[in-house]
Amino acid sequence: MADHIGQRIAARRHVQRMTQADLARGSHVSLAMVKSVERGARTPSAVLLEALASALGVDPSRLDRSYTGTSRRVHAALPSISAVIAGYDVPLDPPTRPRAEVASAVEEATEWRLAAQYGRIATAAPALLTDALAHLHAASGAHRAAAARLVVAAARAADAVAYKVGAHDLSARLIDVMRWAAVQTEDPDIAAVTSYVHAETFFAARAHRAGQVTLERALDAGPGPGTTRAAALRGALHMRTAVVAARAGAPDAAHAHLREAGKFADHLKEGVYLGTAFGPSSVRIHRVAVAVSLGGDHIGRALEMAGGWEPGEEIPAERRSGFYVEIGRAQLWAGRPDAAFESLKVARRLAPQHVREHPWAREDIETIRRIKRSDTASLSSFAEWIGAV
Repeated sequence: MADHIGQRIAARRHVQRMTQADLARGSHVSLAMVKSVERGARTPSAVLLEALASALGVDPSRLDRSYTGTSRRVHAALPSISAVIAGYDVPLDPPTRPRAEVASAVEEATEWRLAAQYGRIATAAPALLTDALAHLHAASGAHRAAAARLVVAAARAADAVAYKVGAHDLSARLIDVMRWAAVQTEDPDIAAVTSYVHAETFFAARAHRAGQVTLERALDAGPGPGTTRAAALRGALHMRTAVVAARAGAPDAAHAHLREAGKFADHLKEGVYLGTAFGPSSVRIHRVAVAVSLGGDHIGRALEMAGGWEPGEEIPAERRSGFYVEIGRAQLWAGRPDAAFESLKVARRLAPQHVREHPWAREDIETIRRIKRSDTASLSSFAEWIGAV
């Protein structure tokens, strides 16, 4: 069976015109591992299979017919994550790994988060949170701030999983852990990151007006953009506030925040700053998101801004995938279901786990199936994959 899995992976890689080195980079595994799997010397675990499938833009079941799905494994990990943070402020056991090793693992989890590899995060998160918290409780002096930064990043990675799969109570608790640790870093940039993520609590509760006020207060309280990183994070916070304001039905505020974000982006290259993507392309994606969030007369504007433009690989896969989900929704509202379906297929190719857990993608596939006169095999297959049937 392993030979067949390896052959399917190699065949898909050739179709995508990827080298083995490309696949290794895209899946965040070693080149030796890719070679071993493709020649059948190693049977990929569920975690490895998901990573390879994500980089190839296919569902893991296309590579291994016995694959049972990411969702079940992710949900199985949630109670362990919850248990770890139940007493996050209580010192327990000493760390089991050196801080440098934990820092490397946190960095890897951040890469997984940006690539929407939720299965890998869920598997690693309990141990990662346990060790990061243990290091913080054991640290003193100058080491304490560094340990607190590890907790913030580890909790953010775990939160990405909880939020995406709809475990919003757990997500809110993980954000509380982030906020608790952020104070101990004494770093305003970390505070900005935490405020950015805190917006998820308001999205989940549909408390958009409260979210707008909270994020605007964070912007008012934050220091000026003294460094490139600080400028990027302040711009990102304006970007997210714009979306919250749009969903709160405040178009003037939304566009004002987009303008501020654009001013910061004009002087920066697209990049990832403390785990947050920001730059000209990210702002353009959020202009589309704001237009879609405002709905109604703004849909044409969303399609106009997106027309003919494709986000490049400098944008993390999760954000690129989200862009096509947003465009698909605008196309569907504009009476273009076929175009919407094509956009959703692109989104799935870029980040399958992200699309599978995206409520808008599921809703829109259900709508497309209702309004299409002929239900094609590809549409039915997509609907079954995403859980819309």
